[in-house]
Amino acid sequence: MRTELGANFVRILGYFREDGEKSVARIEEATHREDAAALVLPAHTMKAEARQFGAEPLALLAEKIEQAGRRALESRFFPDDIIPEVARLRPLYEQTMTLLEEETNPLCQRRAFGKKPSNQEFGRL
Repeated sequence: MRTELGANFVRILGYFREDGEKSVARIEEATHREDAAALVLPAHTMKAEARQFGAEPLALLAEKIEQAGRRALESRFFPDDIIPEVARLRPLYEQTMTLLEEETNPLCQRRAFGKKPSNQEFGRL
């Protein structure tokens, strides 16, 4: 995705950070109020945006929360079993953002998966 978006990647990642923080807060608030209707849209938004960045663990968790909210709307009972999932959302979101932002940081050393840098000792060429 970064290659496809080029310079726009950083800007779009900033939007994801803003939207994501709002979505997490809204999901937490809706859970606290046991408001299934207020749970669905921010969970759906989080799922879609996470998938755009390839953040599948975050997308799957948001999808699970969204589906629980939809079921709660149909049954008219708030699912207490979703509370632990909502509690996992913020840490996973923050971890995901850290990983995505490391990809955009020019100061972070990038290397191929499974390869060690050839210069492993200080002062050795």
